[in-house]
Amino acid sequence: MRQALHHLRVATRGRGLVEVTAPVTDWAGAQRIAAGLLTLFCRHTSASLVIQENADPDVRADLEAFFERIAPEDPARYRHATEGPDDMPAHLRAALTQTQLSIPIAGGKPVLGTWQGIYLFEHRRIAQEREIVLHIIGD
Repeated sequence: MRQALHHLRVATRGRGLVEVTAPVTDWAGAQRIAAGLLTLFCRHTSASLVIQENADPDVRADLEAFFERIAPEDPARYRHATEGPDDMPAHLRAALTQTQLSIPIAGGKPVLGTWQGIYLFEHRRIAQEREIVLHIIGD
């Protein structure tokens, strides 16, 4: 059994989905683990991780619009405003998604469906540099 750890830095352009499938898949393949488990962990409370369709961009646009409706940026709704009016909605959006993903590895690659991609979901308005910790274990 072998394992490896990596810190992947992701630059965002503000609120939205940033696909990270390629760098995650490339790193996992370079570890030469044929079968195992890949864990991704987002080290932030105002960003998250999702596996979502990567073929039709309308899916991502609809997902972003849905989160805008259920966690709008409205200072009158929230007590927490220390880091700006977009921060509390960002925390809510992160709480409703995931900060950790587990993906099986087979043939040295993450086992994703045909139309699945791995995304960092940035919930803040301004550009950020985010960090995802990747951990792989297997043979």
